[in-house]
Amino acid sequence: MAEGFDLGGLRAAVARHGRVARVVVAAVEGSAPRGPGAAMLVWAGGAQGTIGGGALEWEAIARARALLAEGGLRVDRRPLGPALGQCCGGSVTLVTEIWDAAALDGVEGPLVLRSLDGRPMGLEVRRLLDRARREGARPPAQIRQGWLIEPLALAEREIWIWGAGHVGRALVAVLSPLPDLALTWIDVARDRFPEVLPEGPRALWTPRPEALVAHAPPHAEHLVLTFSHALDLELCHRILSRGAAGLGVIGSATKAARFRGRLRALGHSEGQIARMVCPIGDKSLGKHPQAIALGVAVGLLGEKRRVGAEIAS
Repeated sequence: MAEGFDLGGLRAAVARHGRVARVVVAAVEGSAPRGPGAAMLVWAGGAQGTIGGGALEWEAIARARALLAEGGLRVDRRPLGPALGQCCGGSVTLVTEIWDAAALDGVEGPLVLRSLDGRPMGLEVRRLLDRARREGARPPAQIRQGWLIEPLALAEREIWIWGAGHVGRALVAVLSPLPDLALTWIDVARDRFPEVLPEGPRALWTPRPEALVAHAPPHAEHLVLTFSHALDLELCHRILSRGAAGLGVIGSATKAARFRGRLRALGHSEGQIARMVCPIGDKSLGKHPQAIALGVAVGLLGEKRRVGAEIAS
């Protein structure tokens, strides 16, 4: 799956740092650590994201920081061979450009287009843009007729995480860097969350979080792991009543059996109850919060691959 232009993440970085360099893998030949569309942001005192690590990334960060001082845009084609001490065997074309608030004002979708050499937009580029506007086509990041073309990043899956305790925090830390996921994180009070909220996830708090189920889109996937079994059960009841793409609950086999019995008593069918996965994670990894989070993340990514294979078959 091609990665897209993360406009929200870029805006947040510009708001914090005023001016940032963005390095994007615009083209790949042969083997490379990341594909077209992989990007990172660089500012004077730090960086975010990755284009594959190693010497390639180290050099790219140095060039990006130099460009921050000079301004402008640069295109670099780098072979991934002995000169970089990497053994991928291919080459990548990197585009580095400077973004600030003024530059962001002109960005709109569905494609982010800019000329790399000053030439006017060619017919092939116009056709790609027309198809994106008319049909919703999302071409991968590429250089075409001297123009860099990137689709705006769109979250394909909505994950609602109920609970900001140890496991909730571990889940957000593991899931938030993954592309194509939009996270909504919910608990009963602000002080249940970390003092500094992570970028990306939308954090919501209310004394009655169960009332927010009505605002979740029907295609959302829910992970329920609050501090209260009673709240967990009420959330499951409301989520199953509303409908969802998935429902996972932290717990044990005993909790799962008890919840299934109570959900039957609340009027849910066996088919509805079977949609609840409890416990979540991979018990072979252990009960440490990060271990649970890793197991859940693997399950989510495995489900995505399974669905993709079914659609392609």
